[in-house]
Amino acid sequence: MSSQYLTLYKMIVLYMLRRCEVPLSKSQIYDFILEKEYTTFLTLQEVFSELASSELVIEKTVANRTFLEITKEGDETLNYFGNRINPSIRQQIDEYLRDNSMKLRNETAIQGDYHKTAENEYTVRLVAKENGQNLVDISLPVPTEEIAQSICDKWQEKNADIYQYLINQLMMD
Repeated sequence: MSSQYLTLYKMIVLYMLRRCEVPLSKSQIYDFILEKEYTTFLTLQEVFSELASSELVIEKTVANRTFLEITKEGDETLNYFGNRINPSIRQQIDEYLRDNSMKLRNETAIQGDYHKTAENEYTVRLVAKENGQNLVDISLPVPTEEIAQSICDKWQEKNADIYQYLINQLMMD
């Protein structure tokens, strides 16, 4: 793979991160780039690795998903080399981010994760955010990893109902 193409793919990723209002996960970026058939999965893995090692992005793992955030250095690099992105690709990225903004925001704003805290005990942490602020932040001890994973999965599906239930219960006289 020529370095010219790797540079282009890096600029596409940096452009997506700059244009999106919320951090994007690697899988969200994979979805767009692979759907458009710009490159392969393996090449994209190399792109992510090089972006992180050169500190153009920061990787944060939450609930088995790795989110990317553009750094100051990444932003400056995009300013220098961003003109290598074809205007039609920029337009496709902008359309994708606009058309999928709610889905992307929800995937970032609703987080469920767990970790082992003791023998036969896990702690599940459930978070719902809006505009970068936590609306709900709940930690629950559970006895097994299977239960912890199930709670995280259900949180992704039912977070709005659970939030509404909590508000209703807490506002009752």
